[in-house]
Amino acid sequence: MSKKINVLIVDDSAVVRQVLTAMLEEDPAIHVMGAAADPIFAMERMRREWPDVIVLDVEMPRMDGISFLRKIMAERPTPVVICSTLTEAGAETTMQALSAGAVSIVTKPKIGLKRFLQDSTSDIAGAVKAAAQANVRRLAPQAQKVAPKLTADAVLPPGHGGALAQTTERIVAIGTSTGGTQALEAVLTALPRVCPGIVIVQHMPEKFTAAFAERLNGLSRIEVREAQNNDRVMPGRALIAPGGKHMLLKRSGAQYFVEVVDGPLVNRHRPSVDVLFRSVAKVAGKNAVGIIMTGMGDDGAAGLLEMRNARAYTVAQDEATCVVFGMPKEAIKRGAAEKILPLQAIPGVIVNG
Repeated sequence: MSKKINVLIVDDSAVVRQVLTAMLEEDPAIHVMGAAADPIFAMERMRREWPDVIVLDVEMPRMDGISFLRKIMAERPTPVVICSTLTEAGAETTMQALSAGAVSIVTKPKIGLKRFLQDSTSDIAGAVKAAAQANVRRLAPQAQKVAPKLTADAVLPPGHGGALAQTTERIVAIGTSTGGTQALEAVLTALPRVCPGIVIVQHMPEKFTAAFAERLNGLSRIEVREAQNNDRVMPGRALIAPGGKHMLLKRSGAQYFVEVVDGPLVNRHRPSVDVLFRSVAKVAGKNAVGIIMTGMGDDGAAGLLEMRNARAYTVAQDEATCVVFGMPKEAIKRGAAEKILPLQAIPGVIVNG
């Protein structure tokens, strides 16, 4: 029998500690080794036994969750799942948590908390199990949401057509998930001000993407923004699909723009990398570059293959530099990646093709 995942819950709410403990213990793969009301108590418990995964609140007495997270990552990197109240005002705090090394985010409401936690058992247990598999040396990631698995057909029909034979503008499409927040920061901050237009799907909950884009915009020489419907894709600009919406590439004359649409979850995600990649294959064809990076699951693998079949240049991030080698591995297995490259080589691909 395989070893259970030892989980430590750190939350100042007695209700949250009680409900999370009960629901996680229902999963045969998980053992809750303890629950602490704040990071100081947690550290005392961790001196006796170190957890495999920590489920951590952000707002707590004596030491906040982000300070505790940074301390853990500096001293002994350990997978951490943030379980925190999501508000517009708190989005920047959540981005700080992701930047500090949290593996994924589970959002909890201020009202109806107990019911929400009970209804989200599979999501939270899934996030814990995904976190336990993360490469903690390269941490910084995203929650995986369990849902019926649909293909890109649910949003955009397959087939070619619509791409110009040759244009002066190249389009770069990037898809990423767990580990992607740090990977995208590494890539986008390395780009010069003049570079091809970029469209990005990063698996991320609704309301996080605006803060994420704003943060990257402040760090990068290029413009980075959360995409809005009809935004132009142009050199020196990166558009990040908003959480909770699909993003498709469209063309008007020789100019590219994005369409932001509702739709069902595709590969259990909205936005979906497969949806973006399929649209790029159809609209940009060989004028595009497709890049799939760190992430769990297989979203983007089929779409990258469609891009390669449309004569786009396709790249997968290598295993050594991925937090989770799921999405790139699946793309490579399907023959979708023309090149397999380390993270540090990807900015050069974007600039030079």
